[in-house]
Amino acid sequence: MEVVKILSLVVDDEMAGRTAASAEEIMEDPSIDTVVEVMGGIHPAFEYIKSALEHKKNVVTANKAVVAACYDDILALAEQNGVSFRCTAAVGGSIPWLVNIERACRVNELTAVGGIMNGTTNFILHKMLTEKAEFDEVLKEAQDLGYAEKDPSADIDGDDIRRKLLISANTAFGISLPEDDVQTFGIRNARLKDCEWGADQGLTLKLAGFSEKKEDGSVSAYVAPVFLGKEDVLSAIPANYNLVRYTGTYCGIQSFIGEGAGRFPTAHNVVEDLIDILETPETFYTMKRTACPVSNESVLLPWYIRTAEESLIPESFKAEACRGVFVTARVSVKEMLDWAVKSLEKDNKLFIAAIG
Repeated sequence: MEVVKILSLVVDDEMAGRTAASAEEIMEDPSIDTVVEVMGGIHPAFEYIKSALEHKKNVVTANKAVVAACYDDILALAEQNGVSFRCTAAVGGSIPWLVNIERACRVNELTAVGGIMNGTTNFILHKMLTEKAEFDEVLKEAQDLGYAEKDPSADIDGDDIRRKLLISANTAFGISLPEDDVQTFGIRNARLKDCEWGADQGLTLKLAGFSEKKEDGSVSAYVAPVFLGKEDVLSAIPANYNLVRYTGTYCGIQSFIGEGAGRFPTAHNVVEDLIDILETPETFYTMKRTACPVSNESVLLPWYIRTAEESLIPESFKAEACRGVFVTARVSVKEMLDWAVKSLEKDNKLFIAAIG
């Protein structure tokens, strides 16, 4: 492999003699057979990826936003032009996650995928509990360490996990989920008292994504805070680490843990993808992408609710007061997350979490 040309807003000495004046200069160079996109965002990243594929160049990306938003378009273009598209670094940073989903699907039918998919939020929740610190204080530390962006919304509101969960579920189940249908509630309103409430019950607060393929062919997919007991290995994942897992018909549950972000961990999987293309050209992890709606109605869980507006809680939740908060009966994920997102308009400090 040889790096021929680089298009970058920042130019350093290592790029001397290899900088490109425009993306077109790269796309129209017949000596370049593969393009790596690591700029982030949807536009103009998609336009660059589209152009590269149309010029019959392989593409490797670490950009989960563009893959989640343009999944069908990108895969169709790769297939039509007989080239490879890989995005292992987009989900799990250094973890060889998508490639192992690909491998497992050769023998198994995968029925569930998910886990802790964002190191920033895991760092925040872990630090809040272990150091008895408040959310804003730990968020600032995460930003100082480079774990969180200046605008941390994608992390703390769960959008980052939603995109990773969607790509994982699409790959594992051979489907194409609409991104907006993956219900999401983040930890922007999480406070130390929420973490401590869970600890008093023997539970640890995490933000995770969950997706499951049902027997009737429907798929549930959602991102939410959840209180987990010690019997669930997710509860023990520290600092900025991720743990992702799938369930297969023959392999059972398999889990993968590692750094979910960072300069070199992410670059590691970009290079791994390039080596895969050298060895096995014209590949994605799956070429199956059957349209599939999200169905979260059948996932029933008890929920923790902290709100200053008790009157907002529907009677159907059968919520009972518990040490200054409310614990519901089993309520579907769809009903709870629909209600929670809408209720934020009247109580912008509202916080919810699934229990167990």
